[in-house]
Amino acid sequence: MARRALGPATLLVVRAVDAVLDAPAVVACSGGPDSLALAAAAAVVARRTGQAVRAAVVDHGLQDGSAAQASLVVDQLSGLGLAAQVLTVAVEPAGDGVEAAARRARYAALEAHAAPDELVLLGHTLDDQAETVLLGLARGSGTRSLAGMPDRRGRFVRPLLGLRASTTRQACAELGLSPWTDPHNDEARFTRVRVRNRLLPVLEAELGPGVVEALARSAELAREDADLLDRLAAEEAAGHPSPDLDGARLLALPAALRSRVLRDWLRGAGASDLSAAHLRAVTALVTDWHGQAGIDVPGLRVVRTGSLLRVLPPAAGSGTGSGRG
Repeated sequence: MARRALGPATLLVVRAVDAVLDAPAVVACSGGPDSLALAAAAAVVARRTGQAVRAAVVDHGLQDGSAAQASLVVDQLSGLGLAAQVLTVAVEPAGDGVEAAARRARYAALEAHAAPDELVLLGHTLDDQAETVLLGLARGSGTRSLAGMPDRRGRFVRPLLGLRASTTRQACAELGLSPWTDPHNDEARFTRVRVRNRLLPVLEAELGPGVVEALARSAELAREDADLLDRLAAEEAAGHPSPDLDGARLLALPAALRSRVLRDWLRGAGASDLSAAHLRAVTALVTDWHGQAGIDVPGLRVVRTGSLLRVLPPAAGSGTGSGRG
């Protein structure tokens, strides 16, 4: 990419990247406007600072011609001065659908591809954050679900969470880049697409501008609360007679803290696909104890013996766990 004076949108993206690029990095780039603007900005910062930056293009294989499209993105990244590699993944949909399966495959590939000292930069914007909050609200799965995406988790960093998607599109235009439009982004069978194309426009039309920003602020506040409660839950769990939990001690806890201790304990013991109903049933062994039988949850069985909650292998014929007592 020829050096030129940076436009106002490009400057915003460059500053956002410059604020977090404190180590070598791999930019995850689909070729869409968000990740392409991110890659261009990372290339600018790399030239200025000497920090090592490269790129990776994940080919999910979900559309005809995806390999050819990935190759075109690599070519465009090369024009930005970034060495890039295509990561081909196999998407295996589970009960939570193809979107979630593709996300798991993508993150696993990026994690495996990055060197131990490299960050992985992701192109999620403020608009993506708002969508994530609304999806979490629809699931009804608590504060952590409403907390949205963190700007940094381990090696994964999201420099653009404070910028609107309109800014990344403008940055691409300023730089003369041609983003790829993923056809899946307009397929209404995907929940996130319906939130983006139908729900958010209605909310902005009915409630006025600023809805996206308000949802992102709510996510930040929810994340602070969730982080505190998770830390308190970990401290509380450390005081129990591992690997068991003391039911009498749990009963004295506030409900928000008790549920987290139980959730983390169950997951640590091997429970999978925990639902709110499963957690309520196990909680009843603490709050409504009257000598009931154990509770089956996916992957294990929970019983109470005296004051202690213990986990056992799942009961024969219990299936995936129904929370029955």
